[in-house]
Amino acid sequence: MDRSRQGLPSLDLKGVTVVFDLDGTLVDTAPDLIGALNVVLGESGLPPLPTSAARSLVGRGGRVLIERGFAADGRVLREEEAPALIDRFIAVYRGRIAEESRPFPGLEAALDVLTEAGARLAVCTNKPIDLSILLLDALKLSDRFQANVGAGSAPRPKPDPAPFLMAVAEAGGEPERAIMVGDSETDVATARAAGAPVIAVPFGYTELSPEALGADILIPHFDALPAAVETLAARLKTIA
Repeated sequence: MDRSRQGLPSLDLKGVTVVFDLDGTLVDTAPDLIGALNVVLGESGLPPLPTSAARSLVGRGGRVLIERGFAADGRVLREEEAPALIDRFIAVYRGRIAEESRPFPGLEAALDVLTEAGARLAVCTNKPIDLSILLLDALKLSDRFQANVGAGSAPRPKPDPAPFLMAVAEAGGEPERAIMVGDSETDVATARAAGAPVIAVPFGYTELSPEALGADILIPHFDALPAAVETLAARLKTIA
């Protein structure tokens, strides 16, 4: 998107790092994650879990999804059976990593604007790093980001600030000039712990309403992301 051709002022985001959550923020991964879950449930003699019952839990890991699937049929996931089922879930999911998963509408155009404005872009997720890389590669998004930090590459998971700060550093940015973009209370808590402002999107995976997340800015669509980043970047300049 060339803003100047549309009569819009150009952005100057040089020195700003924008760090994105992955599942529920960049990409709608729920269809493949719930699809993998339902394969595992079916193999365990359980009925499939409707998307509406699992979507808000997608960002909380495979074990939570499997536990919800068992609970929906009145069963408890026994500790001794959990490791094998989690391994099976990951194997099935790996095999269908981007069968139905897609970037949220407007994402790629927004990334174009941010990149043209000079921003550095990074991914910070609690998803295992190998699956994060596999997903972004499959969707041809990997080259858009200067860093990708996930479980297995970060010392601790979000909401600890460590993975966020690691993503900023690997992207070549400075923590005091970084902004978080996410869809959940975990992402907002991560940004707060790192002393960074945060933008929330309303289409992700959370049991809280988007308005209750406590982000600095809640955008309705990725079309609004560049202006939101510009607003927060101006505040960062003032603080600096």
